[in-house]
Amino acid sequence: MAWKRSSVRSRPGPPNLFDMSDLSDSAGPEIHSMNCKHRIFLLSPANLAGIRAGYVLKENAASELAQRFRREGAPLGELFTFISGLYFRGKLAYARAFAAPPANVSGSLIITTSTGLVSPDEVVSIDQLRGWATTDIDAADERYRAALDRDCRALRERLGDSCEVVLLGSIATSKYVEPLLAIFREQLLFPIEFVGRGDMSRGGLMLRSAEASIELTYAPVHNAIRHGERPPKLTPRRVQADKHSNSTGRSISAEITNSSIKSTR
Repeated sequence: MAWKRSSVRSRPGPPNLFDMSDLSDSAGPEIHSMNCKHRIFLLSPANLAGIRAGYVLKENAASELAQRFRREGAPLGELFTFISGLYFRGKLAYARAFAAPPANVSGSLIITTSTGLVSPDEVVSIDQLRGWATTDIDAADERYRAALDRDCRALRERLGDSCEVVLLGSIATSKYVEPLLAIFREQLLFPIEFVGRGDMSRGGLMLRSAEASIELTYAPVHNAIRHGERPPKLTPRRVQADKHSNSTGRSISAEITNSSIKSTR
């Protein structure tokens, strides 16, 4: 596992713009402070069984990325962004915008099927990616759990108690929550705006948040409401751009805030 800080400069997130402590119609989840000194992100991986994965894994894949990948390898973040599209691109952009890691720790780490945690900047080979494609992410699968548990324990020791660990991935099933919660406990957080959203909606929300420098709201995974009503769809980018130009960014903030409030009811 690569612990080195990402070559992309991380910066602390802005103040919490989504204070919901005064909502009287819902107790809501425990909102986590954004004043923590350090924060890192754990990203769920791309689906290696999908059609787009074949565009880089097949022997006859002809894209520039596939040819370069076969010759010399490629950064895992670049590969997963290509394979997953909007969802992983949103996760990676968001993590790089708001990570504030301790010294010599990457601000974002990707969960893999059998190799534990890997930095998005780590160059991987086609053999590694093919190996990951043969293993399912299942909390009961020892091939997945052994490496993940090992790396998470080492990471927990390095981070201590003063660093938040934010999961950018599904909390609706046990495949990420069970192993991560067992080790990070109260330090494990998630964006409450994720509740009720599908992958594409989460990806779009994270991209907009990163572009607008508006951080989402985190809550502990422990005892969290992991299922909820589907929030309103994101405003199309062209319409949003018009609103943005008329309100100096307030439309983006309002959209994310309204989505956050609705998803916790």
